[in-house]
Amino acid sequence: MQTRRRGAVLEEAILSAAVDELTESGYAGLTMDKVAARAGTNKNAIYRRWPNRLTLSIAAYRQLVTTVQPPDTGNLRGDVLEVLRQANRHWSSPLGAILRELLSAAGGTSELLARLQEQSSDAAAAPWLTILGRAVARGEASPEALHPRVATVAIVLLRNEFVLRGVPTAPDDVLVEIVDEVYLPLVRRRGPTPS
Repeated sequence: MQTRRRGAVLEEAILSAAVDELTESGYAGLTMDKVAARAGTNKNAIYRRWPNRLTLSIAAYRQLVTTVQPPDTGNLRGDVLEVLRQANRHWSSPLGAILRELLSAAGGTSELLARLQEQSSDAAAAPWLTILGRAVARGEASPEALHPRVATVAIVLLRNEFVLRGVPTAPDDVLVEIVDEVYLPLVRRRGPTPS
């Protein structure tokens, strides 16, 4: 006789099944019935934890994403370009296609979009602040630029290429333009606000 799974064990089985469904069928093909069958449970067990397939899919997607250490190329331009290129490769990959489907399904619902982010906004800004902090120490950026909204401008602009323009990948010249025309001028010229 099989013992009934509960708590974290059951949750892990459901998430694992959802990850498998998401990677095999994408968001459009994921159903609660398929996840329940694959996890060996019933839909009620899923709905008690995730109210709909979008929230379940977001939780499953977050299981797929890994945190990457910020690069250290020795200069700010190189670091920022490398992060943008990594993000562009990710968002252009099959896993990124899942992310784009989820962003589209979330449709601007701020709570769901917040869940999609791998970390809190403070944690998401941390690698950018690390890169910018090293640049400040080398004299490449103004100390006043060490602000989360300033630090993350480049990645937000790249995300807009995918979300607002619906592109499957951003050309490298767009990444270079983001860095050279927006990011570097912003962090180099940022000074104290006049009183």
